[in-house]
Amino acid sequence: MPKITFYNLPENKKKMLIHAAKKEFSRVPLNDASISNIIKTARIPRGSFYQYFEDKEDAYFFLLNEFVININENFVLLLKKYNGDLFDTMIDFFQLIIEEEENVTFLENAFLNMTYKIEYTFSKIFRDCESNENIKEITDLINTSGLNISNDRDLRHIMQIISTITFRNVVEKFGKELSQQEALSNYIIEINLLKNGLARK
Repeated sequence: MPKITFYNLPENKKKMLIHAAKKEFSRVPLNDASISNIIKTARIPRGSFYQYFEDKEDAYFFLLNEFVININENFVLLLKKYNGDLFDTMIDFFQLIIEEEENVTFLENAFLNMTYKIEYTFSKIFRDCESNENIKEITDLINTSGLNISNDRDLRHIMQIISTITFRNVVEKFGKELSQQEALSNYIIEINLLKNGLARK
């Protein structure tokens, strides 16, 4: 998390620093990113960077968390739009991610260089482990009447399966340089397989 001094910055300086960090993390993956490039673009001394963040990883996960918070809000809005239909929501949600323009290279680097910590941060889109209220808000919105589940634990496992499929399809979209239509078509096939069940009845 950024230090308090970051939050106390004037809005224009904060935006300049965020822009500089995002530019660097869009250029290269986290491990290859350079604080020197960030401070050069932001036009701040190196010492100032460390007044705002512990290190480059701290800055990176701040940006990633901000993205996750924003996209989580969109996920909730889509659940409401589709009256809790999880499958229709996920198709629209996947499309939202792959059509993201403002953060596309930042996301591409994140997904193509996925670590457990990055995946865990992305998984908070569907369940914020630090907030029971957030979990309840999402689970309360999901229409469970059409799902073959017995309890909230089953629902959490379904969300885990769906998030894994979603992340893999986003990685495939970027890794294989699929068109948005190809990626969406593949994702819809997999979501429909889940929806209809994998075993013959």
